[in-house]
This record gives sequence, C-alpha cells and structure tokens, in this order.
Amino acid sequence: MTENTKLNHVALQYNDEKQAEIFFTKILGIPLEKEFTIPLGLSNAIFNINEEVKIFVYSNGKTKFEVFISEKLKDHGYEHVCIEINNQADFVERCKKHGIKPFLVDKNGRKLLFIRDFSDNLYEVKEK
Repeated sequence: MTENTKLNHVALQYNDEKQAEIFFTKILGIPLEKEFTIPLGLSNAIFNINEEVKIFVYSNGKTKFEVFISEKLKDHGYEHVCIEINNQADFVERCKKHGIKPFLVDKNGRKLLFIRDFSDNLYEVKEK
C-alpha cells in the first residue's frame, strides 16, 4: 500500500493578532484566507484547554498556517517549522524591518538560518 500523505497545515499559537498579521502577510507573504472561533467546549475536547479561541488561517495555496490567538503561556522544546523562501537576503531584510532578528547557526561549516517570530515560534529558513 502506498499512501499519498501531504501536509495540510501547521498550527501555531500566537499572543497578538496584529503581530500575526505582520509576520504572516508582510514577512512571509502569505495572505489571510479566513478566520473563525473554536468554542470553549470544542477547544476543551480537542486540546484539553478551557478557552474559546480565535483562529486565523493564512494560506497561499501551497502553505497553510492555522494561527491560534491565545494569551496562555506555552512551553516549547524542539518544535520548529522549516520554510523555503526565494531570496534569503530579502527575507532577512523584511524580518529586520519588522523587528525580528534572524540568527545563523553553524552546522559542520554550513550556516543555517533561523528566526523566532513574535510569539517565540522557531523557524528554520532555507533558500530554494
């Protein structure tokens, strides 16, 4: 049996709607597709979190992010999202323009680019 598995979306938590809009539309260039709210009961059933939560869906037809807006604190470990961009220099400038500080990590003599967004989500950024 061959399964044709495809990533549908990545869900991230964000603390601020305006910062989410800046990051996803102005830095990543992914437009807002829709927004909706998950009621408290459904949030509790799925995530075991007693909170009504607003969700913004950013999609460009190839990449989709569901951004959960919540002021709850979160812990993180090794979670990260790896994205591909067309031009690393332009991307770095857009990040800096909006107050995001890219950082490079050395891996066996190769420089890897990472950023943390406004809600401390980690992204590995590769150039196509």
